[in-house]
Amino acid sequence: MKKAIIVEGKTDREKILQVLDEPIDIICTHGTRSLGKLERLIDEEKYDEVYVLVDADKAGRDLRRNIKNLFPNFRHLYTHKKYREVATTPLEEISKILSKAHFIVKQFNY
Repeated sequence: MKKAIIVEGKTDREKILQVLDEPIDIICTHGTRSLGKLERLIDEEKYDEVYVLVDADKAGRDLRRNIKNLFPNFRHLYTHKKYREVATTPLEEISKILSKAHFIVKQFNY
């Protein structure tokens, strides 16, 4: 089964890679809000499951809304609003979010 996670930027990608313990494609949107660019960036036919984990700020909410409109079957994961960004969310929290979505995550001694 081929899975992917959509994030906004490189620092989000790096944060997720610190936690994941399985090969996953991580697609960075680099802040694009253009529906056409999103369609070109995300090849949904390539994946069995696609997840969206974006920031809990206005830009993240706007991106999430656009993705929901284009790709209604994608699964959405959320970081807590108090962290605002995926990149500033503690590793333990990222691990919990991904684990609940049935990703294989590394075991840490927090």
